[in-house]
Amino acid sequence: MSSCCTPEGTCSTNAGESTTATAVVDSTATVYRVSGMTCGHCKTAITKSVSALDGVLSVDVDVDGGLVTVTTAGDPDDAAITVAVDDAGYELTSRV
Repeated sequence: MSSCCTPEGTCSTNAGESTTATAVVDSTATVYRVSGMTCGHCKTAITKSVSALDGVLSVDVDVDGGLVTVTTAGDPDDAAITVAVDDAGYELTSRV
C-alpha cells in the first residue's frame, strides 16, 4: 500500500478536498471502513478513484473516522469499489 503520507501522519502534498454529489431518487448509500488515510490528499485520491466507477453518484471521505460513504444508483459493486480504493493506494477493510 502506498501513500503520500509519512508514518507520522504528515502529508507530502497540500491537495484540496473534493466531493462529488448528484441527487437521484433511487440511490443507495454504503459506508466502508478504509485504512491508511491520513490527510486531504488521501481524501482526494479515494474520491477521484471511486467516483470514476459506473453507477457511483457521490463519494464522501471521512479521513479522521476512516470511513468512505459511497452513494450509488442501485446496489453498490463492492468488488469494484474495493479495487478502486486499492488502486488509490488504500485498503478497504469492511462494510460498516
